[in-house]
Amino acid sequence: MTADSAATADSAKTAAKGEFKRDTNYLADRITADGRDGWPVEPGRYRLVIARACPWANRAAIVRRLLGLEDVLSMGICGPTHDQRSWTFDLDPGGRDPVLGIERLQEAFFKRDPQYPRGITVPAIVDIPTGQVVTNDFKQMTIDLSLEWRAHHREGAPDLYPQALRDEIDDVAEKVFSDVNNGVYKAGFATTQAAYEEAYTKLFDRLDWLSERLATQRYLVGDTITEADVRLFTTLVRFDAVYHGHFKCNRQKLTELPVLWAYTRDLFQTPGFGDTTDFDQIKEHYYVVHRSINPTGIIPAGPDPSGWLTPHGREQLGGRPFGDGTPPEPPVDGEQVPALAA
Repeated sequence: MTADSAATADSAKTAAKGEFKRDTNYLADRITADGRDGWPVEPGRYRLVIARACPWANRAAIVRRLLGLEDVLSMGICGPTHDQRSWTFDLDPGGRDPVLGIERLQEAFFKRDPQYPRGITVPAIVDIPTGQVVTNDFKQMTIDLSLEWRAHHREGAPDLYPQALRDEIDDVAEKVFSDVNNGVYKAGFATTQAAYEEAYTKLFDRLDWLSERLATQRYLVGDTITEADVRLFTTLVRFDAVYHGHFKCNRQKLTELPVLWAYTRDLFQTPGFGDTTDFDQIKEHYYVVHRSINPTGIIPAGPDPSGWLTPHGREQLGGRPFGDGTPPEPPVDGEQVPALAA
């Protein structure tokens, strides 16, 4: 279906006129400081499961890094490809997650509901003692990491969801989700020309809007990195490697949109962003799994990623990436991604 689903592209839901419709019915339980849903925040109790390929999971990995939650919320990493059933832990020795002891993320969903009827998606947070998924609601998950896990943030953690800016962050993030984050999928999985062109137009209209907004300010909302920037970054960083060709989002490449290219490079070079991004796994997922779009499964050799490390010049707009905070420490052992050659 998409990078956040265990289904293939052939199972993507489309309406009668060929529009891609994302299933947004997630396990909505929340892990909170007061435990009101029965899941209290407890260091070491839960495991965040991601796949480097998935943009929604990439969000959770970035936020966890920026907030310094590595010691209290462990992370399992699925491989870049999956079959009809589930994401799998094929990167781990023996093909099993070393903490949960499972081969497929599906097992944790079935622990929660043996008849679980929807896609097996990442990111997901699993309760280690019971082995069952608590939530796969990716939108709420990162907000809760910022707000409900605050007692366990590292010293110097940024405020990614400041109270005074939440309405604006939510408004920008919703526009970005509809037209950009999900918009590339609407274009890529459309099954009629009209549905594709509608999604394509909305996508590039929104990218033009973002270019205009970011021409005079370094970040999307306020003068520091917020949740809104995290949500936009994970789509833009995949744009030229995947969405431009694979999803036919080809009016321009990201590298041909000067403001957005500089903005995304700025974030990529910020600790927590580029060091959670694995271009090889991203490309392998989309081009291998989506056989209805790419029947041969051939993975493109390009594009050359070295440009991500070139100067971006965004410092001239001011802004403070982490506000009054500090950059996170380097990734912990076992969570590094391949470094790009300068």
